[in-house]
Amino acid sequence: MKFLLVLLLIPLFTIPVFAESQTLSTDKGTLDVKLTYEDIKPGELTRLQIEFINPMLQKTQVHVDYRIMIIESGETLFQTPSLIHTSEGVINGFKFEFPQDGTYNMKIGIEGILFTPITAETVSFDIVVGEAYAQPINPYEEKSGGCLIATAAYGSEMAPQVQLLREIRDNQLMNTESGKSFMNTFNDIYYSFSPTIADMQRENPMFKEVVKLGLTPMLSSLAIMENANSESEVLGLGLSVIALNLGMYIGLPAFGIVKFIQLRKN
Repeated sequence: MKFLLVLLLIPLFTIPVFAESQTLSTDKGTLDVKLTYEDIKPGELTRLQIEFINPMLQKTQVHVDYRIMIIESGETLFQTPSLIHTSEGVINGFKFEFPQDGTYNMKIGIEGILFTPITAETVSFDIVVGEAYAQPINPYEEKSGGCLIATAAYGSEMAPQVQLLREIRDNQLMNTESGKSFMNTFNDIYYSFSPTIADMQRENPMFKEVVKLGLTPMLSSLAIMENANSESEVLGLGLSVIALNLGMYIGLPAFGIVKFIQLRKN
């Protein structure tokens, strides 16, 4: 049963260990700001994704005017020369080169929403660079880095599908004892085959598309887990997702095979 559960929930844990995400509110609480970034290597450009979120609707807030500042030890290393506008509410193309190990402070100021100026609000993120400054490792995080199944399929750990899975894993499953217990079983099984599948996807574009097609129904069904806010809801909705995936991936093909055999006999 545990093995079956692992197979059905594989996409939830195909997120690279080096993807980091923080969500904080502005100092006046008008918006939430989500910062996501890749593994940071000093001296190399790092892409930092910024998303502005309406806390009342829990949806991306479009048309935001903002500024960015990055500081280390009181010294300003980067500052946008003027106010910037994002119509989509998500900034995907911002890159910054962290010069050395240390703790950096990234301040994002918001001065307009929906083409209307507002009194400046600020949110401040601490970004840790380098092993010596790293936070304690979560024992339930993935034991392996690299490009795994979902990331290989969608081309980046920043892909929307992968970010959705990351949020479900961190916000729902990892907040329950049953989810943590599941991780122990999952880690032993998943990493025995996932690197091989990821390598096959990189080497064979057609196989990559097949994997992506196969993941799509499962990813859609796993979105149900976003509504789970307690241990009982995680278990209840988790069992529903398992039943749904059993029907899609085993029940329907089995029914088709049986019907095909019956038609051949007739």
